[in-house]
Amino acid sequence: MMKLTTTNLIGAAALMRIAFFYYGVYQDEHAEIRFTDIDYFVFTDASKFMAQGGSPYDRATYRYTPILAWLLLPTTTYFWFGKLLFALGDIVAGWLMLRIFKIRGLPEDQALRFAAVWLLNPMVATISTRGSSEGLLGAMVIALLWAVYSRKIVIAGALAGYAVHFKIYPIIYVPSILWSLDNSEKILGNGMFRWVNKDRVKFALVSFATFVLLTGAMYYVYGHPFLLHTYLHHLSRSDHRHNFSPYNILLYISSIPSIELKSTYPSLAFIPQLFISGVFLPCMLAKKDLAKTMFVQTFAFVTFNKVCTSQYFMWYIVLLPFYLPSSAMLKNKWLGLRAGLLWTLAQALWLQQGFELEYLGNSTFFPGIFAATLIFFVVNIWILGIAVEDI
Repeated sequence: MMKLTTTNLIGAAALMRIAFFYYGVYQDEHAEIRFTDIDYFVFTDASKFMAQGGSPYDRATYRYTPILAWLLLPTTTYFWFGKLLFALGDIVAGWLMLRIFKIRGLPEDQALRFAAVWLLNPMVATISTRGSSEGLLGAMVIALLWAVYSRKIVIAGALAGYAVHFKIYPIIYVPSILWSLDNSEKILGNGMFRWVNKDRVKFALVSFATFVLLTGAMYYVYGHPFLLHTYLHHLSRSDHRHNFSPYNILLYISSIPSIELKSTYPSLAFIPQLFISGVFLPCMLAKKDLAKTMFVQTFAFVTFNKVCTSQYFMWYIVLLPFYLPSSAMLKNKWLGLRAGLLWTLAQALWLQQGFELEYLGNSTFFPGIFAATLIFFVVNIWILGIAVEDI
């Protein structure tokens, strides 16, 4: 039996993504249903507008930083470049995981097995090779975690500011990182401000400065459309398609012009979500284990998000390898099997109802979609409870 090594693992992960990539090209050319995600066409269209001297926001539904469209400018020459870049992001994230495991003192054989949960995960490989940019974001988050564990505070601050500019939600990690940076020279003595230390101030200033500089530069070039589409849009976003969230039906109702629903509703959904993932969990857990805390934060953020699609699962799957080594789900195999099975079955139930609705045109809103979203939500809350107790 071949011994698992870093080279073998990275090589297998690369081969898996190459195979998925070429399969996707074949399916796009020969099948009725495309393999490539619709978002990939949005990205590449935005890059095309930029290459012609226009704005990425000339492309309807482009809701991202212009930096993403800049990164994908080579797609104007080779259309599939973006997929390869996103797949490379997966592999970089996996390689950085191994560096972090080494810092945390995990034996190499165990580190390789847990990194394989990300690197050899077919769901992860599929999402990246379909053209979703989550692989790039995953690499940023793991690079941020590596920088913190390596005590490279300036680099960590720059990565945090860049990640928040790129996709907003990594802002939930900032309180956890700040709270975890304990062992540093105090600046204001041992009084009521004893928590103010050199590393915390450095991280806060660099992350804030990086975010402001990037956001200010993008605003200077692209004006209000940048703020509107990249950030403000998400406050009132009401996407109900492919949405696993329990808010799904209410979002659908609010999208019907003839039905008046308070426009503040989508924004109010952020209150419980941000309190749990950005305040409560960091305060309770960050000093115990930063990597595991970031996992449960992200799991909670996605679970309570008013829009929850399959791509969002990537946000916490990239941190799952850090939770698993001492988790109750591995110590108690039956518990782990039950959690994995229920999560998969609940998702499959929703997908079956969603397929009936979105592809066959059958009205499955109630009780089908409604019941499926609640079941999936309850299963996720149960798993979240187990994960929080583990830390």
